[in-house]
Amino acid sequence: MQRTRTALIAGASGLVGGHCLRLLLNSDRYDQVISIGRRELPMIHPKLDQQVIDFDNLKKYRMEMVADDVFCCLGTTIKKAGSKEAFTRVDYTYVTQLAEITANKGASQFLVISSMGADPGSLFFYNRTKGKMEEDIKKFGFETVHIIRPSLLLGEREEQRTGEEIASKIMKPISSLMIGPLEKYKPIQAATVAQAMVNLAAQDKKGIHLHLSDDLEELGNKK
Repeated sequence: MQRTRTALIAGASGLVGGHCLRLLLNSDRYDQVISIGRRELPMIHPKLDQQVIDFDNLKKYRMEMVADDVFCCLGTTIKKAGSKEAFTRVDYTYVTQLAEITANKGASQFLVISSMGADPGSLFFYNRTKGKMEEDIKKFGFETVHIIRPSLLLGEREEQRTGEEIASKIMKPISSLMIGPLEKYKPIQAATVAQAMVNLAAQDKKGIHLHLSDDLEELGNKK
């Protein structure tokens, strides 16, 4: 008899997170799905346990964050956050604190959305922050860490991101020409990334693994 499993997702109101939440709720792998966020989502499901939390006091909610597999879909932009400091708080501090808390509460897998070009030594602040986050979540002793580095994400967002919309219009027509070494730079549907994350968790493959867009495209098309 298969034991019951719990998934925890942070950032389910976002582009990838929304798709990921629906997949987790429909998965036979999980009997419970805990969603943590700043606001309650307009969704009711017998498996769903919504926890409205203050991310600036994340440790206060550690008793609610007991899960087997953790899906971290948190992320913002410097423009939306308002400053580099605010961006760092969301994309680095919240993520690493979530990793530390859930590892201490016994989670075995941590899957996190990062960014193409993430590098702790990068000259670019955005990539450097993402790279530092990646390095630090490896330190918390999870049996499995999956780092997800998608290229430009495609899909309908609640909030407007003008730069990404322009990039999408430019990249879509030429994406079919991006083959071989260029495949990892092709735009990818957010729904495909979400499916790839859920599929990766089901593999129960121990160790630290890095996935780029071409890898995610293949993984995400396996239902």
